[in-house]
Amino acid sequence: MELVITTGLMMGLLGSFHCAGMCGPIAVAIPLNNRTIFSRITGSLLYNLGRTLTYVVMGLIFGLLGQGLKLGGFQQWVSVIMGVIMVTSVIFPSLYKNRFDFEKTAFSFVGKIKIGLGLLFRKKTYGSLFAIGLLNGLLPCGLVYMAIAGAIATTNAYSGALFMMLFGLGTIPMLFAFNMLGNALSGALKQRMNKVIPYMIVVVGLLFILRGLNLGIPYLSPPSSKLDVHQKTEMMH
Repeated sequence: MELVITTGLMMGLLGSFHCAGMCGPIAVAIPLNNRTIFSRITGSLLYNLGRTLTYVVMGLIFGLLGQGLKLGGFQQWVSVIMGVIMVTSVIFPSLYKNRFDFEKTAFSFVGKIKIGLGLLFRKKTYGSLFAIGLLNGLLPCGLVYMAIAGAIATTNAYSGALFMMLFGLGTIPMLFAFNMLGNALSGALKQRMNKVIPYMIVVVGLLFILRGLNLGIPYLSPPSSKLDVHQKTEMMH
C-alpha cells in the first residue's frame, strides 16, 4: 500500500508540468505584485496549500467511496477498474474525449467558481490567496480526475486523503516557480515533461491493476489475505 500511495507524489511531481499549462495562467496572475519577497513567498505557499487542502478533502470523500465499495466486497475490482481507466485513458483517449467534460456538464457550478475567483483576485490579502487556491482545486482538470481514480482505488478514506495530499504537494514546486518567475520557465522543458506524463499515468494504472489481481508479489501485488489484515490494522489505528 505504501508504494501505491507514494505514486500520488510521483503523479504530482511529473503532472505539475501539465498543471503549469492548465493552472499556470492563474498562478502567474494571482495578486502578488508590489510585495516584498517574503510576502510573495508566503502568499504563493498559501495559494498552493489551499489547492492541496481541496485535493485532500476530495481524497477523503472518494477514498470513503472506495472504502464503501470494499465493504461491499468489491475491493479487488475497484483497484483493477481504476487502473484500467488510467491505462485506457492514455492508450485510447478518444474513448473519454468529450464524455467527461465537467465544465460543460456542470457549467453553472464552474461558472460560479470563476466568478468567485474573479472577486478574490481584486483583493490582496493572504486570506484571499488561500481562498483562490481552494477554489482553483475545484476547477476541471484531467490529471486531477486520474488522481481521484487513484484515491478511489486505495479503498480507504485515510489513504485516499493521503494519496491526494501527496499529489497536491507534488504539484507545488512547479506552480510555486510560476508564482515567483511568471512565464520565464522554458516552454521546451514543459513540452518534454508533458510527454512523460502519459507514461506515468500508465505506470500508476498498472500498479493498481497489479494490486487488485492479488498475485502474491511482495509490496506490488500482495495476496488478498494480507490486504485485509493491513486494512483492519489501519482501521484499528
